[in-house]
Amino acid sequence: MTTLYDVPAEDLIEAVADELEDELEAPEWLAYSKTGTGRELPPEQDDFWSRRAASLLRKVAVDGPVGVERLRTAYGNSENGSTRYRVRPKHKQDGSGNVIRTALQQLEDAGYIETAEGRGRTITGDGRALLDETAEDVLESLDRPELERYA
Repeated sequence: MTTLYDVPAEDLIEAVADELEDELEAPEWLAYSKTGTGRELPPEQDDFWSRRAASLLRKVAVDGPVGVERLRTAYGNSENGSTRYRVRPKHKQDGSGNVIRTALQQLEDAGYIETAEGRGRTITGDGRALLDETAEDVLESLDRPELERYA
């Protein structure tokens, strides 16, 4: 049986995002908010919300139980004062907690993750099944000979 570890992360996230697109609703404020303090502009992708939710679902499955603070660090970036001018040494900037928290809450309402009291979010059986079934579909659709040994 194929698991989420057997396929490339970017291909899995793209396929899971397609699955989640109908289930999750992007908040209205997303068009006006940045994804972290180190960013200058809001995201430009049309399917950003479903991609971020799919990425969070995979991260919770791989690293869980995990909290918002650790995910903020994972989705952060380094900033040099501006993206246009390199005026000082790099400083680590965390990602937006509201974007992450809202996506996690929507995934929780959909039944894919759950809150482990005092430990963070963990994956549920439904969430793991979604990831593994999608990974199996992704593995079949990939045309990469080096991955055929996992089929």
